[in-house]
Amino acid sequence: MPIWLTVPAFGILLIVFGIPILRLLLTSLNAPALSVANYHAFFGQAANIRLLVQTVEISVVATAICVIIGYPTAYLIVAASKRLRMVLLVLVLIPYLTSLLARTYAWIVILGDNGLVNKLLLDIGLISSPLQLLYNRFSVYVGMVHVMLPLMILPLVSVMLGIDKSLMAAARSMGARPFAAFWRVFFPLSLPGVRSGVLLVFILCLGFYITPAALGGLGDAMLSTFIAAQVKSTFNIKLIATSAFVLLAIAGILLFMLGLDLSSRHHRAAKKERTSWQRRVPSFGTLARYLNELAAPYRAKRWTAELFQARDEIYLTKQIGAAFVVLVMSFLLFPGAIVMIMSFSAGAYLEFPPSGFSLQWYRSFFGDASWTGAAWTSIQIGIAVTILSTIVGTLAALGLSRTSPGLRSVLTMAILTPITIPLIVVGIAVFLALVNLGLIGSKSGIVLAHSIGAIGYVVVIVSATLANFDRRLEQAAKSMRAGPVPTFRRVTLPLILPGILGGAVFAFIHSFDEVVITSLVSGFSIRTLPLKMWENIRHAIDPTIAAVSSLLMLLPVLWIIAIYFMWWRARPKHVPTAATADIG
Repeated sequence: MPIWLTVPAFGILLIVFGIPILRLLLTSLNAPALSVANYHAFFGQAANIRLLVQTVEISVVATAICVIIGYPTAYLIVAASKRLRMVLLVLVLIPYLTSLLARTYAWIVILGDNGLVNKLLLDIGLISSPLQLLYNRFSVYVGMVHVMLPLMILPLVSVMLGIDKSLMAAARSMGARPFAAFWRVFFPLSLPGVRSGVLLVFILCLGFYITPAALGGLGDAMLSTFIAAQVKSTFNIKLIATSAFVLLAIAGILLFMLGLDLSSRHHRAAKKERTSWQRRVPSFGTLARYLNELAAPYRAKRWTAELFQARDEIYLTKQIGAAFVVLVMSFLLFPGAIVMIMSFSAGAYLEFPPSGFSLQWYRSFFGDASWTGAAWTSIQIGIAVTILSTIVGTLAALGLSRTSPGLRSVLTMAILTPITIPLIVVGIAVFLALVNLGLIGSKSGIVLAHSIGAIGYVVVIVSATLANFDRRLEQAAKSMRAGPVPTFRRVTLPLILPGILGGAVFAFIHSFDEVVITSLVSGFSIRTLPLKMWENIRHAIDPTIAAVSSLLMLLPVLWIIAIYFMWWRARPKHVPTAATADIG
């Protein structure tokens, strides 16, 4: 029974996340009495309502900005040549794989009173005193969009690559102008990418904690900040549980509204919905058809006149598109580049451009036992999480690939729950689980806490590899009396090894960069590198953080190189022909 292979993954998920989240729900409902008194008390406080509205408002605005910027960026990436497309996707992946704290710190350096933007405006005489660009709503939006934009672009690119380009050409051949062909053909087919990107970005924004706390002011707090403060101060478990499930309910409402089915069936359902809506408003459809018929002779005449004319606006459009992509890539990569340059400053504080070249802040990092100890702790925890989640996640992916599609979909959604709901809710559930297990403030507890998310990444990546795996190879091995273990070791494992290694890389990245859950479960005895950075960012902007951030920004390049070589080594080797064999 292949389903048994998923038992280790679901065992960890149930103990560390499933049972605690159920306890949170029952606590919020005053079990065993089962009342909604806690929710009445929550919504009875005007401050709570303001905080909730502000959380939704910030999440909606950040998501909308990501859509406005991400959709044309994804479209232009897909329209580029294959080589250029790969380069642009790598440039999008680099900030996505970069530490969240490193990117947040970069914006503190850029937007601060003595930051790059204010210094530049002062030097050219546009302002006489520094602008308040930091610790307000503007900086919160900048930081959140910078973090979330890759998560909007990547799903859009994935969907757009699957759209048949000949459909646009067919629309153009029938007289449609470029915008009409895009709006009526391409855009409806790309809506699954928009939907998945909006779901992912909005739900993650709901649980944002680090970026608003670091870049925002007192009036820009979100509900996640309130929940984290309750955990560390009064620990009112009923208020914490109620607040967490209010956030979860908002995420659930969005999931219900947008749906999760991204298959062609969803397109057909959407088409039926539009048709039924048009039936309910027949006058509008009749008027539209009448106006369309009146405009048909004009469109035909215009199409004939412009058929063989040179189109100068196409060149201009390409130039504008190229400039837009350059601006977006600069927005994603520029903060990291600035911090890396400033980390070599020879002055007593960070400045751009540096007054001189020095490695003093790197020496400060490697010479400080608190920094190196935190880094070594993160590496140890990351390796343990990688080993555990890779083994358990690979077994789960193998089991899921051999189950029925309906059951596979349900079980996969269950495994991915910790990385698809607001992170602060996951952190609260994990905190309760580790309290009961007596693992708060231990490395074992942090490993378990990180693993529930890392397992999800491994399952996704290994499952994608197994989707292209030919199971007839396993059947052939078994037909020659190979047992299950030798078949897996000598046939299945070598073919899916690149996916397993890719999942391991993402599991390590997830653990090494995790700070929200770690801040809740680490206690006072364990300090990882992200926690050390977070403490320094909140209490004192130590220039050593610039050196740490620079080192963390180099890691994505190493990850991408490692993933590339995994793919390169997995390519089929050249099979010698008979002639070359004879020569040999």
